[in-house]
Amino acid sequence: MSNFQYAKPVSIEQVTSFLAKGKANVFLMAGGTDLLGEIKEGIIAPDVVVDLRAIPNLSYIKKEKDGVVVGALTTVTELAENAIVQQDYPVLHQAAAVVASPQLRNMGTVGGNLCQRPRCWYYRDGQVLCTKKGGTKCYAEKGRNKYHAILGGGICYAVNPSDLAPALIALDAKIVIASLQGERTVPLAEFYAPPLVNVRKENILSGQEVVKEVRIPAAKRGDKSAYMKFTERGAWDFAVVSVAAKGTISGSTIDDIRIVCGGAAPMPWRLRKVEDLIKGRRASETLIRQAAKAALADAKPLEENGYKVDLLETVLVRTVGSLVKA
Repeated sequence: MSNFQYAKPVSIEQVTSFLAKGKANVFLMAGGTDLLGEIKEGIIAPDVVVDLRAIPNLSYIKKEKDGVVVGALTTVTELAENAIVQQDYPVLHQAAAVVASPQLRNMGTVGGNLCQRPRCWYYRDGQVLCTKKGGTKCYAEKGRNKYHAILGGGICYAVNPSDLAPALIALDAKIVIASLQGERTVPLAEFYAPPLVNVRKENILSGQEVVKEVRIPAAKRGDKSAYMKFTERGAWDFAVVSVAAKGTISGSTIDDIRIVCGGAAPMPWRLRKVEDLIKGRRASETLIRQAAKAALADAKPLEENGYKVDLLETVLVRTVGSLVKA
């Protein structure tokens, strides 16, 4: 581990002012569960680490007239255990409850989970210069790719590891981003960028911006939601595949639905084709499975991860089916 400077600002304004100076290799730290691992593994070599934990009033879950607002420094444990989240947003509660281990949920933050870097073993190997680290080759494409992307791959096949992102996108959440120029609010679905936009980054944050909070629309009567995640280990594991679904159900008819999968693409991946095929129809396992097969016909698995297509189909059918049964 190389030496670096350590900064501990006490306000968002101090953070954005510091970032606006344009110093090289500045990294923001929230819970530190991902960043410190990257530093120790030699993946990054910061000149400055900016610790956000001393900033007051960035850890909150507040119910407002038009929904719920979650501060970026709210821990994953606080999110999972919050009564409002449990009652109004089951998909988010379920996603938060299966993030990593209890110890990591106690340290990890909402903002950190949404901004965490890929777990691809080529990216995480300090000796490998892959495309995501400035090289010219994605070693997963022709290498060991059991856990890599089956959707949206190309110049990089690393998958997005966040559990919270698919759930929040299914809920149509927005993210508030602060800079020295002020704040901007964007749909969380537009926060993530595919490798073809910028293979070195996974989101649209500039080097002068910081995540402030997440805004979730108010739950409506008839809304149902669920999150399911398949892992190899029983606990403390990233999703091989996951599905977040939020729908408005009348009897057994799906009036409206949003379906987002994780672990299958370089970014949280919305399955619009499935939504279009089942929306407005009486749901059945046969219908949902047919829609899933149609959507996943576009999948392009690599040599070792073709199993993910069938696995994602199964998780999708179970997740959407649970909304109708609930």
